[in-house]
Amino acid sequence: MLFNSLPFLIFAAIFFLLWPCFRKSLHARWGFLSLASLLFYAWWDWRFIFLLIGSGLVAFYIGRAMAKMPGRRKSLLLLALILHLGLLLLFKYADFFTENVRVFLSALGVSWQPNRLALPLPLGISFITFECLSYVIDIYRGKLVPTSRFLHFFSFLSLFPHLIAGPIIRPADLLPQLEKTGLATEEQKWRGLRLMILGFFKKMVLADNLAPLVNAAFQGDTPDGGMLFWWLVTTSPAFQIYFDFSGYTDIARGLANWMGFEFPLNFDQPYRAKTFRDFWGRWHISLSTWFRDYVYIPLGGSKRGTVAGIFALWITFLLSGAWHGAGWTFILWGALHAFYLTVERATSWQKHLLKIPAGGFLVTLLMIVQIWVAWVIFRAENLDQAGHIIARLFDFRSPFTRITEAPNFRAITIIFSIVFWEVARALHRRKWINWGRRRREQIEFALLAVMVVAAIYLRGAGGAFIYFQF
Repeated sequence: MLFNSLPFLIFAAIFFLLWPCFRKSLHARWGFLSLASLLFYAWWDWRFIFLLIGSGLVAFYIGRAMAKMPGRRKSLLLLALILHLGLLLLFKYADFFTENVRVFLSALGVSWQPNRLALPLPLGISFITFECLSYVIDIYRGKLVPTSRFLHFFSFLSLFPHLIAGPIIRPADLLPQLEKTGLATEEQKWRGLRLMILGFFKKMVLADNLAPLVNAAFQGDTPDGGMLFWWLVTTSPAFQIYFDFSGYTDIARGLANWMGFEFPLNFDQPYRAKTFRDFWGRWHISLSTWFRDYVYIPLGGSKRGTVAGIFALWITFLLSGAWHGAGWTFILWGALHAFYLTVERATSWQKHLLKIPAGGFLVTLLMIVQIWVAWVIFRAENLDQAGHIIARLFDFRSPFTRITEAPNFRAITIIFSIVFWEVARALHRRKWINWGRRRREQIEFALLAVMVVAAIYLRGAGGAFIYFQF
């Protein structure tokens, strides 16, 4: 059930119509949330609701067992890791692993033809797995007291706004909110409405209008062109994935606000970052902090010296790349960002550039070039295609070839989106301090109205959110 679809609008209308009826009983509220979320999830494929329930039962009872048998916490944690990661490996990586083993054996002269499992990928399995693991690990570390009521836990795990594509909510943040019976305040309702309108605008007008160009370029339908042509083309996926995923997050946070809950910020203008460390503090914040807290720091982080810190960094980003998909392009994308961060740690090149005239511009330009190259690898169908496009990006022999055939409308869309979004952000953060509050509110309301109209009349061809595949 897509957020940007008529069935979801009907589902949401019925849900919020009934929601006030469940404010007196916590058990009734948790039951309603769980039932609605199961219906939301079952809309895709009802068979996988058993996987969702099973994952929840494993995490719930292992968490309770840790509290009752503290001496066996390590064994129970290992069991949780095996069961949850085992399911993820089975559904997401089994065929990728066997195919690479086949290729390796073939290179050694050994013939082996394994049978492909071809299992369908359950929606949101990576996010569900990480939610379950964070619950169990936090109990193991003594940072969380396990809940004794399964509906309480399951309403946290399955809450439909974040179920499919995040943001990844920490149990310590959401479980206490689920113990409150109050309804959303007027401020939360207005903030939620604003977030949802922004989210639908980013997804339906910006991301979906950029999608045809991106798909054509990476499906081989775009003709070979010069350097400038390909820089324009490859700018599109960078903004498409940002507007698509941040749009989903905005809608999810807005829906949570209407329930009376608060979800954390997941994107904070990442392309304005001046360092890669800052970039990963702004991009998909809930995922980057999850890997920091549950992978990087347990590996020792930077406390065990430079070499150990770099080793932990590389392991973290290789796992992050693999988390995004069973393909070498994703793993290479993670490795490239690990390389960027390693060079940054060793040289602090951004700080040195900022000391010279026009240093800020140079830092921004170099950051964008590196991030764009990484997005090419992330979006490419395979490594050969990624190599072909990157070679075109740095081919200075004929930079203007086919530039007149470049999709100028898409370029205008990108520029418009950046300017419009910056204005909206300025208003949202109340940075126009020379204007009165009433005037700011009037302009903000007008901008939101424009976004609603644009989402209706200027929307692109609707499609699933990009991160649904992860």
